[in-house]
Amino acid sequence: MESVKPSAVTQSKSKLARAFAKVLQLHAVAAAGVAPDDGVQKVKPQGEVKDDQFADKTTESLSKTFDKLDKELERLTLEALVAKLFATISAVKAAYAQLQYAQSPYDADGIQAADKLIVSELKTLSELKQCFLKKLDDPTPEHTILLAEIQEQKSLLKTFEIMGKKLESQLKLKDSEAIFLKEKLEEAHKQNRLLEKRQSQSGQLSVLENLHISGLNPSHFNTLLQYTVRSMQSFVRLMIDEIKSADWDTDAAASSIEQDVVYRKPDDKCFTFQSFVCREMFSDFHYPFFSLRSDSSSEKKKRRQVFFERFMEFKSMKVKEYLAMKPRSTFAKFCRIKYLRLVHPKMEASFYGNLSIRNKVTSYQFPDSSFFASFAEMARWVWLLHCLAFAFETEASIFQVPKGCRFSEVYMESVADEAFLSTNLPLESEPRVAFTVVPGFRIGKTIIQCQVYLSHFHSKVNH
Repeated sequence: MESVKPSAVTQSKSKLARAFAKVLQLHAVAAAGVAPDDGVQKVKPQGEVKDDQFADKTTESLSKTFDKLDKELERLTLEALVAKLFATISAVKAAYAQLQYAQSPYDADGIQAADKLIVSELKTLSELKQCFLKKLDDPTPEHTILLAEIQEQKSLLKTFEIMGKKLESQLKLKDSEAIFLKEKLEEAHKQNRLLEKRQSQSGQLSVLENLHISGLNPSHFNTLLQYTVRSMQSFVRLMIDEIKSADWDTDAAASSIEQDVVYRKPDDKCFTFQSFVCREMFSDFHYPFFSLRSDSSSEKKKRRQVFFERFMEFKSMKVKEYLAMKPRSTFAKFCRIKYLRLVHPKMEASFYGNLSIRNKVTSYQFPDSSFFASFAEMARWVWLLHCLAFAFETEASIFQVPKGCRFSEVYMESVADEAFLSTNLPLESEPRVAFTVVPGFRIGKTIIQCQVYLSHFHSKVNH
């Protein structure tokens, strides 16, 4: 802002106007017949008297005009002063915003420059105050108003630019925090997977260490099933994370697996993906070796013993080393077929941008990726469960419940909250099976319940 200076030109113009008005008034008095110095009054003709009356009116009109001009000039001067005031205040705000921006991160030169600018604008405000108190006129108020408005807009623009830079810095900071938290979350997931892996190699599984074929009972199978389901849940979590990272619509993906399901909570859609994984992994479970090979006549006679020995041998093996050592084994074929059926090419391409994992698996070259490692570990547990199922004297059979069936505590276990079940509901609106999450098993007379997701149906289902 340029400093405000008193206007001598305006004062001289005002004095000149008043002097001119007084001369006209004196002329009118003389024309009316005032006595001269010698005391003798001269009488003017009638025509000159009329001219004098016209001059009086002209003088009065000019006097009013000058009064109006003075008032208009005062109004414009005040408007110009107010415009300068707003422009200066906007400049102070912009300088203060610049001062705040320079403080974080600390910028000594920026702080000093902003401080000088604030002091300069405060001096301008002091000068404006003096102009108002002394009632100094502005020779070009219209021009001053226009310049003040331009200056005000520039200051506002500068303020918005500084705010934009500040918000951009905050956004970068938030992005850094988000990346840091994602890394911590990923680290926590790795720790969880490591703990799960350690737990899977110890704990309850120790009851299967010194196992003999004659001592097999359904509790051994149930223990192994729990570890198998846990490995499946770990793989499902990883798959859902990859789906979200690839910006897939999880709702649409869940609907493509199971249609017309009323979910109690949005997070319950994870059971749909678990159901899909279980359905694919347990497909052909009731056939020896998942129908990947045929039994020889000698193996048929001692099938139970063969599967038990396979179970005891494979139980202590590490899946990565086993696949590297026997890439064409029956288990390797099992991993190959299940992966190609479970992971769609479009899904893998959206996850990793290519089909390198799929191509390697197709050619029996098993990759060393975290995604395939999680799948292979899950496949290992399913294979162990399969071998143990055929090691019983009465082979374990698998079953699942069709959609729409009424809930039975004998054959089913609900994966959702127990409070979802209500005995006060009418038959038409009681919760029914929407889909089977984990299949059930029957070993002789022992029933291992299947895990189901329950949902409400609007009409009664006939069975």
